[in-house]
Parts: sequence; structure tokens; C-alpha cells
Amino acid sequence: MGTSIVHVEFSNLQIFEFSNLADPDIHPRGSNPQIFKSSNLQILNPFQKSLITPSQIDWLLEGDISIRFQTQRDLLDNYDIDLQKKIQTEGWVRQLMDLRQQNGHWGHGFYQPKWTSTHYTLLELKNMAIYPDNEQIRETLELIFRFEKEKDGGINPSGSVKRSDVCINGMVLNYACWFRMQQIDLESVVDFLLSQQMADGGFNCHSNRIGATHSSLHTTLSVLEGILEYERNGYQYRLDELKKAGISSREFIMMHRFFRSDRTGEVIHPKFLRLVHPCRWYYDILRALDYFQSGDFPYDERMEEALKILMEKQTKDGTWKLAASYPGKTHFQMEKAGLPSRWNTLRALRVVKRYQNSAFVC
Repeated sequence: MGTSIVHVEFSNLQIFEFSNLADPDIHPRGSNPQIFKSSNLQILNPFQKSLITPSQIDWLLEGDISIRFQTQRDLLDNYDIDLQKKIQTEGWVRQLMDLRQQNGHWGHGFYQPKWTSTHYTLLELKNMAIYPDNEQIRETLELIFRFEKEKDGGINPSGSVKRSDVCINGMVLNYACWFRMQQIDLESVVDFLLSQQMADGGFNCHSNRIGATHSSLHTTLSVLEGILEYERNGYQYRLDELKKAGISSREFIMMHRFFRSDRTGEVIHPKFLRLVHPCRWYYDILRALDYFQSGDFPYDERMEEALKILMEKQTKDGTWKLAASYPGKTHFQMEKAGLPSRWNTLRALRVVKRYQNSAFVC
């Protein structure tokens, strides 16, 4: 029997029209999907019980300015650059910027302690969508690239281990590209990352340190996020090679169906199914799905189980709760574990918005 593919928007999903759409040259997803309703088709749809509703949007817009901006940008297709420029002067981002020390760092330097170090603070500021043109952050990045470069080309905070960490450098590439570091500064990081890709298509922070032979979902996703930010900000050095690395790394995640062993089919780790924010370097299905939607990568049937699990975690009020955070010192607590999380709800709804009209086999 042949397989038929239909593209459909499910009638119980509410789609809204917004007059203030983004310039597509600035935000390529600045248009609303066309509606095609289904009637009697039996379709496997992981979003059947999901609604992107006005109450969800209103609740998100009552949150921190960084959440308000990303709600406007990602869910309402309204890229409000004036609002983005205010992020650094208000709320959580302002609190983080006020903690920057006179030496240009946070915490005790580039990588200590977790999670108040410069490295993880910069990653969080990027994920909170602070406006990229920030002189203080540029000065901090110049310090990092001047004093933390290893002979292998990577950024390496360890004084005793002379091999750079692949996962750290994926994250560095991610936020350094967001803050528009010069391409010449990034070239050695790109060289290092490409030299560390493994035969199975992904990356592992232990590959060059203790001889790991199988890629890690944690490291692979960190590198993928860096490659995506590199490409979207117009860098060209070895871009074609990075794109190829991205393709094979995404296939590595797909091969694991986002959380299962490719050998046994068992769940690799229960933490992969927990929705934690901030994610730090840890992998989970929401962080992975959010990466796929951010890159506008097409639906693949191997996403299906992860999407179902994500939707099962939605509460009756349409939100997603926050799982307990990873141990370590933090600057402050943005949200409380066990309660509805605006960060998780925003990220989950981005995934819903991108994949609700995908092709499903019927």
C-alpha cells in the first residue's frame, strides 16, 4: 500500500493574524501559515491537545522583558528592535550586567565557578537575546580570546589540560557569533571544532581527552548551536564544511530519535526528558527541538516521540513546568522548580508553532 503525505493545519489549533509582521529580510519567518483544515482524516498528530491561545501569549507578555521580546519575535512575528535594545537596561539581563566586575569578568573568571562564571553568563545573556552591540561584552570577549586561547586553536580555561574542550568551544562559538566577534578571532575555534568531528557524525568533549569513540548528544548539540549562529550571522570561513558537519550532526540526533540509544533503543538518560532552564551544557529534548525549530529544519518522523513527550508535559492551563535545576552556584533564581515556567512555555510554543503544520503519514 502506498503512503500518502498531507500538509494540514489541525482545526483545533487557533492561528492568529497579526498586522505588525516582521520584515522578512530581518526575520525570515515573518509570515503566518495558510490554513488548510482537516475533517475525517486519521492523522497521527502530537499537537492534538495543544492550543496557542491568547491567554498563553498574555501570560508570556507579563514576564521579564527578555521573554516579552522573544514572545513578540518568535510567536507573534514582530521583531521589535527597540524592545530588544531595552533588554540590557531592565529585568534579569540588567541584574546580570550589574554583576560584571571591573576586571571584565563574572564569577572567578572565564570558567569558574559554575554557573556564575563569565562563560555561562555570556551564554545566558545570548539566550536571553540581549542586543548584540554591547561594548562591555565585547571587551570581555576580547579578554577571553586574548588570554584563553590554547595551542590547538580552541578556547581552553584549564591550565593543566592542554587539549581544548569541544563542548565549551561549541558554546563559545554560539555566543561569540551572537556578539559579532571578528571572523579572524573565530577561525582557530572553527578549525579546532572541525578537527574534532567524529566518525559517527557528531562530537564528544572526551574525544581528544580520554579517547571517546562515540559522539555525545550534549556536545553535539552545543556545537550545532554554534554552527547555526555562525551561519546566520554571515561568517564565511570554512562555512561549507561547517554546514556539512551540521547535517551529519543533526542526523546523529535523529538516529537516536532525540533520546534513545541507537544500539538498544532504551532511553539514554532520564534527564534527557526533563525540562530544565537554563540548560547550561546539558542536553534535553526541548533544547534539541528548540534548536531544530530555530534553524527552520523540516519535520522528520524521528522527531515524533520527542514531540509527543513534550506535549504530554503540557499542563491543563497550557503551560510547561520547570524541572529542578542542575547543581551549582547561580547568580539568582529566575523561576522556581515545580511551577509553571515562562521560559519552558515560550520554548515549547516555538516548537509547536514550527511543527504544527508538518507532514504526517496517514
